Amino acid sequence: MASNFKIYNLFLYALITTLLIGGGFIGFTFLWFGNINFIIANIPYFLTLLLLILIGLNIFFVLIVKNQRRKDFTEISKNLPIVSTTEEVDFEGLSQQISNITQVQSKEIDFLNERENYRREFLGNISHELKTPLFSVQGYLLTLIEGGIDDENIRDKYLNRINKSVDRLIYLVKDLDMISELEKGRINVQNIPFNIVALAQEVIDLLEIKAEKNEIKLTLNHPTNYPLKVMGDIEKIQQVLINLVVNAINYSDSNTEIKIEFHETEERVKIMVKDQGVGIKQEDIDRIFERFYRVDKSRNRNQGGSGLGLAIVKHILEAHNQKISVQSKFGKGSNFFFYLRKAN
Repeated sequence: MASNFKIYNLFLYALITTLLIGGGFIGFTFLWFGNINFIIANIPYFLTLLLLILIGLNIFFVLIVKNQRRKDFTEISKNLPIVSTTEEVDFEGLSQQISNITQVQSKEIDFLNERENYRREFLGNISHELKTPLFSVQGYLLTLIEGGIDDENIRDKYLNRINKSVDRLIYLVKDLDMISELEKGRINVQNIPFNIVALAQEVIDLLEIKAEKNEIKLTLNHPTNYPLKVMGDIEKIQQVLINLVVNAINYSDSNTEIKIEFHETEERVKIMVKDQGVGIKQEDIDRIFERFYRVDKSRNRNQGGSGLGLAIVKHILEAHNQKISVQSKFGKGSNFFFYLRKAN
């Protein structure tokens, strides 16, 4: 590497994506890396800006909740009967009406509280996912600026780590963008016939090196009826299989096996990804397809995952009018499976 290498000549890119909660647009994220010395000098301003944005989002959602509750009480007053002083009041019926309205409003308040908790958790998760690689980049750059750049070994090692941190940011933003497009229904599904077994083999070939590094074996059972053709969007189903296998690798220990299996019915094919990993607790199963939800937070982050893989799987299969299901025993492993319609 040339001796006249200057750290302030390193440039990265601007990353822009939309933020959504519950399918609703709330704003944009804008990640920008320009001159590195400028970034380091202005880190406090960037963090202050991030804090102000998060405070603004909290105020925005508080106003939404207050407005919703005001509408709720207005609705109650509309539903109460109007009686004149000369009419006989059916207090029993009136009491039942008020009781019914109260039950409905109680359920709506519970739903709003649940949505508020989800919003807080989502903002906390996305803030953490963005801060972790950004602070890593900051630490590496400070080391280089303070003299580490003069040591070729340190310089190369830290620049490589900076590159990996930026790759993680790009990966996260791409996944967020994909979920955003899927939730809006903007991604078209090309429903064409394709060989699901051949596609699964491509996925295994693609991820074999990653699995071998973790001392995990990837296998595929070949059905007697081959080629086995199904209907769907081949690129998006490939993404589903990749995400499921990567998830299995991330949550499996060494010297275990991950298998892709196929089970035919008269009209459909069941595609299953089986692992011998850590398994999932019953209380976590209903939440594993939420954005950023992790059963074992440290394990998946150490593997570099975005925490969005299973959420993307869910949305892609819903776009195919299918759903993803899971069977799991904690400490024993998990089976993720879905169905696709057979091609005629």
